[in-house]
Amino acid sequence: QVRLEESGGGSVQVGGFLRLSCTASSQDYNRGCMSWFRHSPGKRRKGVATFDSAGATTYADSVNGRFTISSVNANNTLALQMYSLKPEDTAMYYCATAPSWIYCSVETGRNLFENWGQGTQVTVSS
Repeated sequence: QVRLEESGGGSVQVGGFLRLSCTASSQDYNRGCMSWFRHSPGKRRKGVATFDSAGATTYADSVNGRFTISSVNANNTLALQMYSLKPEDTAMYYCATAPSWIYCSVETGRNLFENWGQGTQVTVSS
């Protein structure tokens, strides 16, 4: 089973920028769908952005136009560039992977994702 490790979180002010990275321990896993989720206190963990094996992406409405997901290093690293950050973006951010047979979208249920990282905290203050 592949291990995922997130990094890049931190505290920024409104309008700031952060770049999250998710590094996989190996390339030997089914990376059909790669996703960033976030979890805020009192809310459900929700998909933020996805990147599938064909390079197609989806974004949650709340981040569309501000966040960019990409895969680098031959898919060994999943990045999330977050611009124009808002207080409501404050959350623990997790990366996750799912097999290629699923429909890869931010609406895809989290139970279909097989591998998860431990998360990285993002805090946006006004």
